[in-house]
Amino acid sequence: MLDRPQRFPDTPMRAGLVSIAGGLAMTLLAAGAQAHDHDAHQRASSPGSHASPVSVPLDAAARATLQRHRVNAGADGGARHCDGVSLAALLQASGAMPDTPLRGASLDRYVLVSTRDGDRVVFSLGELDATLGERAVYLVDRCDDTPIADDVGPLRLLVPDDGRPARSVRRVDAITVVAAP
Repeated sequence: MLDRPQRFPDTPMRAGLVSIAGGLAMTLLAAGAQAHDHDAHQRASSPGSHASPVSVPLDAAARATLQRHRVNAGADGGARHCDGVSLAALLQASGAMPDTPLRGASLDRYVLVSTRDGDRVVFSLGELDATLGERAVYLVDRCDDTPIADDVGPLRLLVPDDGRPARSVRRVDAITVVAAP
């Protein structure tokens, strides 16, 4: 014969403990659901955070007021001297990246650069921040003192400090800043 488990008598203390445990469990479940709420993460309201994704304008007017840089690039089998704007400055001017040191919600964001050829390359915002990664990345529209031809441009991304030019892509047609899921 099996023994029946002993039951504790219903007492006010037991009822209170059950009530506290139930309340704690509900609070933890709610906090867990809120911590993993992707939409809430996308709407973060801390300084420097933005809705996601953020499309960065690439037209000449968006780049016109930014400081231009001369960049030496070994693209397409030869040395070229290109002119363009810093990607970080373009992101800051468009409001897609804070112009103050990154912290908090801004550190989970990345920059997706897409091309008309279907290529895509990615940079973290932290990689581009002057106080963190300080990666020099340029969006150029002129090489060897002439506008980049439409068949390979009109915009190119150059990353001179990369070990090989895999992220230096041509025919850039979109730049988007996205919060990581």
